Amino acid sequence: MSAIDDLPPLRDIIREHSLSARKSLGQNFLLDLNLTARIASAAGPLEDSTVIEVGPGPGGLTRALLALGAKRVIAIERDERALAALDYIVKRYPGRLEIVHADAQQFDPRPLLDGGKAKIVANLPYNIATQLLVDWLSIEPWPPWYDMMVLMFQREVAERIVAQENGEAYGRLAVLANWRAETKLLFDISPSAFVPQPKVTSSLVRLIPRAAPEPCERRALEQVAAAAFGQRRKMLRQSLKSLSVDPARLAAAANIDTTRRAETIPISGFVAMARELANIRNTTSNIA
Repeated sequence: MSAIDDLPPLRDIIREHSLSARKSLGQNFLLDLNLTARIASAAGPLEDSTVIEVGPGPGGLTRALLALGAKRVIAIERDERALAALDYIVKRYPGRLEIVHADAQQFDPRPLLDGGKAKIVANLPYNIATQLLVDWLSIEPWPPWYDMMVLMFQREVAERIVAQENGEAYGRLAVLANWRAETKLLFDISPSAFVPQPKVTSSLVRLIPRAAPEPCERRALEQVAAAAFGQRRKMLRQSLKSLSVDPARLAAAANIDTTRRAETIPISGFVAMARELANIRNTTSNIA
């Protein structure tokens, strides 16, 4: 019996179903149910919430979400071996847990939400974590179908998500994440908490979508950030040339000097340059 419910210990479940973590799937299992309860608690009150979980594995976080009162959990699991291991949780919490055998990168949960909102809470597989986040931040139209994300990443990735200008970790991911969401690094998790132990520390990040981010075209913003940070040691007058427009015009729209480097530009500056880039391209297109 565990500290949060009356189900068997996770190690017993793993042993019974021969559910060894696979590196190819980016799996690292959390077996400390007190820790998974802390992660679930970071998503706030769950009693009226539908929660999307990606990569539940043997179900440690799944159990915590349900034990803390989540109204409904939709767990997306690619690894067929884990399905039987999760079935005992389905039986323990009838009507509250739905297991979806799918690749999270290809799965659209909106048909299951009946027009409502969800929270995404997950110990993401390391090998797809960043791409999943970018996909969720790139949803159109905005605001998205979720009202909060509480996600685990390698510490290095977490720092890149929450970074602000003039920080070493500030880059394209920070621009996209903080343009569209309020981000906060909550706490670190030691490698010893996982089976098998990764070589790096993990961190939990909370992202709350902004209802109305500063207006600009997302693709233009991504292109400006990619150009600027693609040559981050160079001044904007050089790095922005790859956009095939006059860097001085983009910089002037943001009221910044072309001698500055990408890491010194706030998100509002990137947004202003993205708006100008879109205006230039739209004007050119109309003339043509």
